[in-house]
Amino acid sequence: MSRIVVSGASGLIGVPLVAALRKAGHDVDVLVRREPRATGEIHWDPDAGELDPRALEGADAVINLSGASIARIPWTNGYQRELLSSRINPTRLLAETMAGMTTPPATFLSGSAIGFYGDRPRVRLDDDSPKGDGFLADLVLAWEQAAALAPAATRVVTLRTSVVVAKSGGMAPVRLLTQFFLGSRFGSGRQFWPWISLDDEVRAIIHLLTSEISGPVVLAGRTPATADDVTRAFAEVLHRPRWLPAPAWAIKLGLGEAGQHLLLDDVQLQPVRLAADGFEWRHPTITDAVKAAVS
Repeated sequence: MSRIVVSGASGLIGVPLVAALRKAGHDVDVLVRREPRATGEIHWDPDAGELDPRALEGADAVINLSGASIARIPWTNGYQRELLSSRINPTRLLAETMAGMTTPPATFLSGSAIGFYGDRPRVRLDDDSPKGDGFLADLVLAWEQAAALAPAATRVVTLRTSVVVAKSGGMAPVRLLTQFFLGSRFGSGRQFWPWISLDDEVRAIIHLLTSEISGPVVLAGRTPATADDVTRAFAEVLHRPRWLPAPAWAIKLGLGEAGQHLLLDDVQLQPVRLAADGFEWRHPTITDAVKAAVS
């Protein structure tokens, strides 16, 4: 049994992750911004830089999942600042707190995203591919640089997470549109959308707790899928039609930069390091993931 401290525990990934860790017998404490209301809750205020170092004493690992939802649109200037601060402030505070400890946690798994790679049409990418361009790529770089402030004694892994296929989160609009007979293809449909099932996301994070890997790790499904593959999978699983495609110009006009990054960016990404480390996917194809999400 290990003691694990988790931030972002109330989010899409955090809720099932904490449940799975506790079911496995781990002692899990969660960081909350409000006043604690239950055993295992610890107050902190990342925007004010407030975290009692005693909260991390005796912890074997820290898992940082803090961050405002990228799926929320539109990305106004104010919301872009929130997307950045809601990731950088908690990550920096955790890393710097660990750096000030005599015996810091051995492992720091910190949230990241495949937005690091930007829009890379017709380029095959993996964990070690260079940074791309754009707002999300710059955000992820700053996010990972904040995690790197952790002490040398702590193994740091940045979790470059794909869009999670679940009932809520980034893939929820596709499911809802399809369910209500409004399913469509986005743009050409040929752009690759990195994805991962919620179950495999949680299992991959738990796998990395006991791995020897450090640095960036892509969390993505075993089999790449295009936007056309994803929307077709939802239509087939939900037994709904797909109508005419939503043209790229309309997506850019209606959703701006968020529409480009969330729906039109082309990222053909393989989770090479995760596979080489022996991780086994429960949902290796997008159809498997969609079935799990809507069941």
